[in-house]
Amino acid sequence: MRSLPLPLALTARLAPVAVLATAGWALSSGPDTSPAAKDKTPPDTAERSASAPATEAATKTYAAAPAPCGSLAKKTVTSLVPGAKAAGKEIPSTDTDVRRTCSWNALKGYDYRWLDVSFEVMASDEAAQKSYKERVADRSGGGDVPGLGEGAYSVVNLTTEDKQQTREGTVLVRASNALVMITYNGSDFESKKAPSSDTINKGAIKAAKEAVAALSDARD
Repeated sequence: MRSLPLPLALTARLAPVAVLATAGWALSSGPDTSPAAKDKTPPDTAERSASAPATEAATKTYAAAPAPCGSLAKKTVTSLVPGAKAAGKEIPSTDTDVRRTCSWNALKGYDYRWLDVSFEVMASDEAAQKSYKERVADRSGGGDVPGLGEGAYSVVNLTTEDKQQTREGTVLVRASNALVMITYNGSDFESKKAPSSDTINKGAIKAAKEAVAALSDARD
C-alpha cells in the first residue's frame, strides 16, 4: 500500500519586544558655580531606569511558556491519540521562554490521529488580545468556547486530498498575556473517511482545558 501524506504540525512564531526606559542629563554651556548649584544632588537616574523594566515585568501574569509535553494527562493523550507515546515530542523553538509546542501522533491500524499543544507568552495582555483577535478572524466558521480563559474559540474543518478525508479542529485560548493553541486532526486510511466533527471538536476542547490548567499551575 502506498504511503499517504500525514498532516503537519502547526507552528507559530513570536518575537517578543522589550521596552527599556533611559534618562540623560542636558548640560548647559558653562558650569553653575553658585552655592545653590553645589548643594544640588543629581537624581538617581540609574535607579529610575532600572525600576522601569521591573515594573513592566511585574504586570505580566505569565513570564515563560510551560513544558508543553507535560501539560496533558497520560489518559488524555492515549484516548485522543491511540498508540501514541504519552511523553510526546517537543518541537524545537528559537526561544523556549515565549513559545513551546509538543506533538503526539500515531497510526493504530488504519486510524490516524495528530495532536499539538502550543503555548505562547507575549509582552502584555494587550498584545495577546490583539494576536488572539487576529487569529480568530483568520479562522471563520467556528464559535466561542464559554468558560475558558479570557477568550476561547473553536473551529473544525474538513479537507480532502486524493479522496482521503482529514478533519482538523483548532482551539485558541487567551489567558492574560498567554495564548494556548490546540490542533487536533484525524483520518481513517481504510474507509478514507474522517472522524466526526463532534469527535474532533470535543477532543480539542478537552485538551485545551487541560493545557490552560497546566499554564496556571506553572505560574503558581
